[in-house]
Amino acid sequence: MVYRPHIKILAIYFLCFLAVVAEVKATTVSYVDKLNREVTVEAPVSKAVLFLTYELIPALDCWEKVIGVGRWAYENDLLLAANPNIKKIPSVGTGADINLEALLNLKPDVTITWTFRPEAIQLIEKMGIKVIAIYPESIKELYDVIKLHGRLLGREALSIEIINEMESVFRYIITKTKALKKKRVLWLGSRPTSVAGKIGITNEIFSMINAHNVANEINERNRDVSIERIIGWNPEVIFIWGNAKYSSKDIIKDVRLKNVTAIKAGQVFKAPDWSTWSPRLAPISLWMAKRVYPEAFQDLDSDEFFKRYFDKVFHVKYENLRQINE
Repeated sequence: MVYRPHIKILAIYFLCFLAVVAEVKATTVSYVDKLNREVTVEAPVSKAVLFLTYELIPALDCWEKVIGVGRWAYENDLLLAANPNIKKIPSVGTGADINLEALLNLKPDVTITWTFRPEAIQLIEKMGIKVIAIYPESIKELYDVIKLHGRLLGREALSIEIINEMESVFRYIITKTKALKKKRVLWLGSRPTSVAGKIGITNEIFSMINAHNVANEINERNRDVSIERIIGWNPEVIFIWGNAKYSSKDIIKDVRLKNVTAIKAGQVFKAPDWSTWSPRLAPISLWMAKRVYPEAFQDLDSDEFFKRYFDKVFHVKYENLRQINE
């Protein structure tokens, strides 16, 4: 038999428990974004719009919380593998071409986009929608963006697990390459004369894999340079941005570059068209390290690594994604 005083005590404990749970679950997230705006959001949100960071949806398993995505999500191999019905999530255009009407109709709790059009971000904000602008230019900033998504979407512990997986890959790369003699490397962008300079994640990856970015003297994210300058840098390995409209063969066949070491050795590789604002940055970095220093990774079965990584981090089968062909 339970006495009434005991029932009252149990009731008080239960109410205290509910109060603690509510306090843990409901919190205010304040974030200073890339446009130096402090944005405050009540979290966890139930309705989020992601213009570019939609690869975090399967990683954070937050499908039920995302009500809108950028248009390019419909063509993203990872999203299609994780959710063949991705087109059922409404599109809000792109970060460069925002569909304001669609965005307003969705009434999101928060919208996360990039900094390409600050004036559009200001307009969205004036319309009463919380909007956060991102542009991660370092691995640390990318981690901060991942953790931000975790906090906003109620997946904070999972976001830390994802970062730990990435860190594990980066530590492996550093261990394998730190004692090697540095090679000269170059990253080409949307045009064969557009190079990645000192600012940004690409340069940090090169440093991590113990390679020398020959364009490091340029204190910018990207800059167009002359062919003569590229020849003078004489890179030993050249990488091409995955979304570029030209191929590694186009660079190798360019007679103006015939005396460049990378061209003579056939060391020109087009990166996969995977997002570097995503946990996919870790496997991209490993692929780059292996291309620069193949002798250091002779014991690595890349396909098996990719299978394990994508299964654990994104919960998708690697064979269902666009493969790395170079």
